Amino acid sequence: MRSIWKGAITFGLVNVPVKLYSATEDHDVAMHQVHDKDGGRIRYQRRCEIDGEIVDYEHIDKAYDDGDRTVVITAEDLKSLPVEQSREIDVVEFVPTDQVDPIMFEKAYYLEPDSKSSKAYVLLRRTLEETDRTAIVKFALRQKTRLAALRVRDDVLVLQTLLWGDEVRDAKFKALDEHVNISEKELKMSASLVKSFESDFTPEDYTDDYQVQLKQLIDAKLEQGDSIDTESTFGASDDSADDDGGEVLDLMEALRRSVEANRAKSGKGSKGASKKDDHHDAGDDEADDEADEKPKRKSPAKKRA
Repeated sequence: MRSIWKGAITFGLVNVPVKLYSATEDHDVAMHQVHDKDGGRIRYQRRCEIDGEIVDYEHIDKAYDDGDRTVVITAEDLKSLPVEQSREIDVVEFVPTDQVDPIMFEKAYYLEPDSKSSKAYVLLRRTLEETDRTAIVKFALRQKTRLAALRVRDDVLVLQTLLWGDEVRDAKFKALDEHVNISEKELKMSASLVKSFESDFTPEDYTDDYQVQLKQLIDAKLEQGDSIDTESTFGASDDSADDDGGEVLDLMEALRRSVEANRAKSGKGSKGASKKDDHHDAGDDEADDEADEKPKRKSPAKKRA
């Protein structure tokens, strides 16, 4: 794996240098659109609807449409906004793990220690495990402020980005307001059915049958010679990466000074303000990492025989 970000977890005066890795990957077969007549690749063009010209990306601005009017946001306008370039994962608070609703979870990242000693990393991991707490953090990735949950999975710290509170819809359905009578017999029968399906969840037991069969279909066509020359119809692409780092304070001294500083405070007046100061970005995220892709529709996974 290749790290996509470097920085440090900070809480109080404790500094834990880490590297960020995408924890998941898409296993879907990559597909392109082609002309059914000759197999030529179909490419999308950015065409202006006013003059009909094809526009180069360098001449494209962003815009917001409220239904009646459109506001054009230029590159200069965007430069006037504060750019998030911090390399710190700031711990806002430690909350009981069961208070973080899974509906808020988005993208998951692994954190690897990025210093000669992993003591601070291990101490934070052990503390989260033994206190059954999850750290709510804020950090900047791709110039956007993110809210995330810092938790433990096996022996690794995992950073799980979260939706902002106003991005989770309320489930208000009139049908659920109606009173429904459920008898004891019905409950027992339902519980009996659940018991007959009881098992320990093992992700490895499940496969995406659609993708497996799609790969088999592709392999069969290749073996039969039912293919065309790629070089004459398809283009190519390339990748890039980024770097940076951080330092560790003396761990015991940092912990001692942080605890003393917190005890000296009369309350947590700054906590509420820190939550309200940030607003999620309303624009698109074209430059996000490879894992922030649009979700793809899949057929339900089936258990292997």
